[in-house]
Amino acid sequence: MRRRAKTAHDPERYGLVESVALDGIAEEIGIRPGDRIVSINGHVLRDVIDFQFYGADEGLTIATLRDQREIVYEVERDLDEELGIEFAAPTFDGIRRCRCHCSFCFVHQMPPGLRPTLYLRDDDYRYSFLFGNFITLANLDEQDWARLAEQRISPLYVSVHATDPALRASLMGTPQASDVVGQLRRLGELGIEVHTQIVLVPGINDGEALSRTLADLAGLYPTVQSIALVPVGLTRYHREGLRTMAAQDCADLAQAIAPYQASFRASLGIDLVYLADEIYLQANLPIPPAERYDEFAHLENGVGLVRLLLDEWDELRPQVSAAQPSSGRVSVVCGALIAPVLGRILGELAGLTGLDYHLVPVINQFFGPGVTVSGLLTGQDVVAELRRQGIGDRVVLPRIMFDSQGARTLDDLTVEGLQHELGVRVDLASSLNELLALP
Repeated sequence: MRRRAKTAHDPERYGLVESVALDGIAEEIGIRPGDRIVSINGHVLRDVIDFQFYGADEGLTIATLRDQREIVYEVERDLDEELGIEFAAPTFDGIRRCRCHCSFCFVHQMPPGLRPTLYLRDDDYRYSFLFGNFITLANLDEQDWARLAEQRISPLYVSVHATDPALRASLMGTPQASDVVGQLRRLGELGIEVHTQIVLVPGINDGEALSRTLADLAGLYPTVQSIALVPVGLTRYHREGLRTMAAQDCADLAQAIAPYQASFRASLGIDLVYLADEIYLQANLPIPPAERYDEFAHLENGVGLVRLLLDEWDELRPQVSAAQPSSGRVSVVCGALIAPVLGRILGELAGLTGLDYHLVPVINQFFGPGVTVSGLLTGQDVVAELRRQGIGDRVVLPRIMFDSQGARTLDDLTVEGLQHELGVRVDLASSLNELLALP
């Protein structure tokens, strides 16, 4: 190991070390939390992807900053030895913002006064790779394409919506979005796979437009690994004159898509196109079996979550036995969409355990009753509905209605704050297993 120091400038552009693993290489050579990683083997790092890519060699020259002084470390290690560095943020140069102006953009339908981070419209291929965020490809420049070619960052998640150039440009509010087929083909030439989504807006990108989109995307398999069809979500603040999918729209869509799925299953070995759970639930149709979802690539999109819930209950049911007698009522909160399914499960669970589970479906007053998913419930709506129906002796909330740390709701309420408002214990759960494991 060799170290040298010299004066350096502009530290904010470099990766901030948040923590260093105990007894790891970074700790051993002297890297500390608060240091900034400038480069590895001469490559200035833009994000954690660069860190992993350029840090994959046995011999590393790591340039860092500490208190405006540059320190360079020379490292020799086995390839299976991790450096043991965690960064404060995944990207060191900020987040690429979306330049599109989609008429159905959910962020544009948000009311004022929420946490500033909720209004961030990212369109960053790095976040797509790291976290499954959907991107448009509309803001890629040649430097981005060169990096994609070098690092083969795969898979990516792409919002397609339509493949007709004029229609896609219109839907997304920019001519830069027109040639998505060409961009997907170019990604395929680089060996990069993509998962795609189509947000369906009735009367605009359904019907013949959807048929063309499906044909174009299927023609790009195996670059295109999946196609999720998701109904447009509109809040009470929407002003574009669009409409949501009604129950009959959902039934018609499921019927129209079934032949595509059967054809793709026969020719490709997968369904390729997958419908959001909302479509089956609104149309009162059976949820497909697990094998029809293949790799469950769109869980964050609400595609296949209900199937996982049903299968989880099928697995748990034989293991459930009568619990210790309890006089307390457990209020289990959910959004309106999942309520019929979860209600049936809780009814069976109560019968097997003897516990008093009370389902509390919450109508979304904050965003509007057309927003029915549990992940967009606000604390104020939950409190109001519990007070209306009866709070019970303890409350279980869906973990998905909180941020990634499980700390705050969309309207900035904490678990502790909700407990204070309700006067009872509040727990979070994201599965039946977690619900049953609560003390």
